[in-house]
Amino acid sequence: MHELLPPPFVLQAGLHWLDLIGVLAFALSGALLGVRKRFDLFGVLVLGCVTAVGGGAIRDTLTGQTPPLFLRDESYLYAALLGSVLAFGFGERLARFERAISLFDSAGLALFAASGALGAINFGLGPLGVVFTGAISGVGGGIIRDLIANEVPEVMYRRDQLYATAAAAGALAVLLLHPHFTPFQSQLGGVLTVIVLRWISRRGWVKLPVRRLPEG
Repeated sequence: MHELLPPPFVLQAGLHWLDLIGVLAFALSGALLGVRKRFDLFGVLVLGCVTAVGGGAIRDTLTGQTPPLFLRDESYLYAALLGSVLAFGFGERLARFERAISLFDSAGLALFAASGALGAINFGLGPLGVVFTGAISGVGGGIIRDLIANEVPEVMYRRDQLYATAAAAGALAVLLLHPHFTPFQSQLGGVLTVIVLRWISRRGWVKLPVRRLPEG
């Protein structure tokens, strides 16, 4: 069975590219919000980059990898800048397609939740630590994005669309798959879990409960 596993450098390259795709996706999501808010070029670049690397920075801090990876490997910053520039240049076209924006955001959420969970496993955290790290890695960039843009973070009120819950489920999937599959395969399993849950919730098939206090 071990002969079927990819060489270490191939595995690491796969994980690296998944991370870069997540950075690009979140940069597009954050920068598009900046374009919608009519930020100037600098503001769009800042919002896109902070959104892109925020979750990864939280992940690396929680798993003891300091300084954060995006400062040690500038390919992450290049990917964040690329996504932000694309959003600024083509934002008017992309903003017409709400599904496209949601797709970018869901892709970033899934990839960062899975990579955060994998980093927590490698660091030796327990099950709750792995799930928490994966979830906060996925939603951290989006929370920072919304706060900078003076928006209430979506994870607080979008009960009709699973977001943080989907990230936590993706992290749990990585934890369950990791003992039986390669890190790359377990991370892909976590990514698919997040994407499927996001798709199901967007179709209105599942919602989180909400408690309401009586008026007055």
